[in-house]
Amino acid sequence: MFVSIARRSVGALFLAAMLAPGLASATTVSASLVPDGTYVVQVEAVKDARHALVLLPNGMETTLTATGSASFAAVKPHEQIRVSIIAGKTPVLAVTRR
Repeated sequence: MFVSIARRSVGALFLAAMLAPGLASATTVSASLVPDGTYVVQVEAVKDARHALVLLPNGMETTLTATGSASFAAVKPHEQIRVSIIAGKTPVLAVTRR
């Protein structure tokens, strides 16, 4: 009887371990940890004209902060945008229209 219970428990544990990565949401990182550069990202949510939650090309999420004349006001969720990130801030962005 113990062997039967142990087999089911090990099987359930194995199944959970196999499904867990697919069920987990994207990892959120600080924008200050993203290397400086230009990226094409997908907008997950626009919090306000200065903040947007985006999905980076490597599958991680971050909240970008627009600076200067840059604004997320015209950006909609699920759009792709090209952003430059410098020291965790976004001074330049362009909406990629399909």
